[in-house]
Amino acid sequence: MRVLALGGAGAMGSVAVRTAAGLPGVQEITVADRDVVAAREVVDRLSDSGAELRASRVDVTDRAALYDALGEVDVVLNTVGPYYRFGLTVLRAAIETGTHYLDICDDWEPTMQMLEYDGDARAAGVCAIVGIGASPGVSNLLAARAARELDRVEDIYTAWPVDVPGAGSSDGLELTGPNGLPSAAAVHWMQQISGTITVVRAGQLVQEPPLRPVPLTLPGGRSGTAYTVGHPEPVTLHWTLQPAGHVANLMIVTPGTAAFLDVLRTDIDKGALTNETAAAELAAPTLWRGLRSMARSRRFAAPGNLPPFFAVATGSKDGVPLSILAHVGSALIDDMAEATGIPLALGLSQLVDGVATRPGVHPPEAILEADRFFDDLAGHTCDVVIEQAPLPSATVASNW
Repeated sequence: MRVLALGGAGAMGSVAVRTAAGLPGVQEITVADRDVVAAREVVDRLSDSGAELRASRVDVTDRAALYDALGEVDVVLNTVGPYYRFGLTVLRAAIETGTHYLDICDDWEPTMQMLEYDGDARAAGVCAIVGIGASPGVSNLLAARAARELDRVEDIYTAWPVDVPGAGSSDGLELTGPNGLPSAAAVHWMQQISGTITVVRAGQLVQEPPLRPVPLTLPGGRSGTAYTVGHPEPVTLHWTLQPAGHVANLMIVTPGTAAFLDVLRTDIDKGALTNETAAAELAAPTLWRGLRSMARSRRFAAPGNLPPFFAVATGSKDGVPLSILAHVGSALIDDMAEATGIPLALGLSQLVDGVATRPGVHPPEAILEADRFFDDLAGHTCDVVIEQAPLPSATVASNW
């Protein structure tokens, strides 16, 4: 199979290339990037990794170049963000060129738009898997694995760490790119902590402000408070698992950082900052916004001893109310590039092997085999742990 790795010279893209190059059935990978010098460096570094590698310059804003590159391959791995700017463009191009598609889209807005192209993808015979990184991706499959233990699913929460102990890579999130400008990840983060986000309440998609506190009490004596953030999981889990209650994606974050994010959110919403200038503040906070966040920090509760990366589903099994926790060790999130690029390649492996080839646009939990995925993930990073406890001794508060 011939693979195009768009953004393949970036941190996450190059990890995906490295992992995908060792997959049986992958014969050729084109590392495509706006920076062809960086793409060549990736090719040189990974020249002994298995598949034949070559470098190419592709800018996704150049329609002709994008379509030409897609027309030469069987599948594209799209790691070009932020996805609220570029995701739909690349997906449409993949469908029109008959190219299978996988990405790590972590914006809920384009995810909703991408799902609307399901009919077009089916008509074109294209299998598109949207959001197969860490969160979304691993988080979706953790939620599906937890929900599998229940006859009736009520609430689902997925969570990822920012700056808490054990957060690993989140402490070292790339806030600036090689050019000194805010990274796509940082700009994405600002997009998802401002304006309104989509969550599920009482089984219905609704929009509301982010950074709302969610008190959690989980199996294993774990408890603390996490905060809502915009992400695709509520959108896709609402569709695939059809929970009757609430669904939200959460940040595990210390009160000080939550307060600073709240200051940035306030200023973005009133037009004093753009996503880009707010992202720049993450790397170099101004004194004024730092002081404002200190004054607000008392409003935010601590994360307690919540796991750093998890999904929890509540509901019932044989009439018995239960809470099911699925979580992974910190090894998954020790490096954000690894945590995102490896799952992308593991999703590709199921497409290459013919396990996940159904035409259409799919979130990970709708098409990937979760057990195989986690078996493969264990070979790279860590195992998944499943715990359960009866309700209400282990429950998720529903008053957020």
